[in-house]
Amino acid sequence: MTEHRAQSLRIERTFDAAVERVFEAWTSEEVLRRWLIGMPGWETPTAEVDLRVGGRIRIVMRDLSDGTEAAAAGEYTVVEPPRRLVFTWVWDDQPDLPQLIELEFSERDGRTTVRMTNSAIPTDGRLKSQERGWQNCYDNLERLLAG
Repeated sequence: MTEHRAQSLRIERTFDAAVERVFEAWTSEEVLRRWLIGMPGWETPTAEVDLRVGGRIRIVMRDLSDGTEAAAAGEYTVVEPPRRLVFTWVWDDQPDLPQLIELEFSERDGRTTVRMTNSAIPTDGRLKSQERGWQNCYDNLERLLAG
């Protein structure tokens, strides 16, 4: 049996965009579908957002080569536009292992820094996979905001 040892992933990225625009990228269904894509060669056909405390978020990503899907859902626990966003994150394939995503947004000189903590990641393998996925997502977001 594999021992469950929850871990956290922290990522900080700065984008050349106003804080309102970066916050919107995290909360607009249309914009999320364009950048929250965990791996090259995938798409995000589903992004559902009910932006309020107690509201739900649902993301479905799909591998274009074989149709494999990775999906997660959660509930917003903090919504403070445009400075803070916190929500649970439960992968469909691990329904009994809820994670938490905490986002802080700060702007300086027209550039916005996002500090993300993704906590309660259950295994080393999942931590590495999610780190790769988040880095790819942030690369996508950087390109989107620059365009």
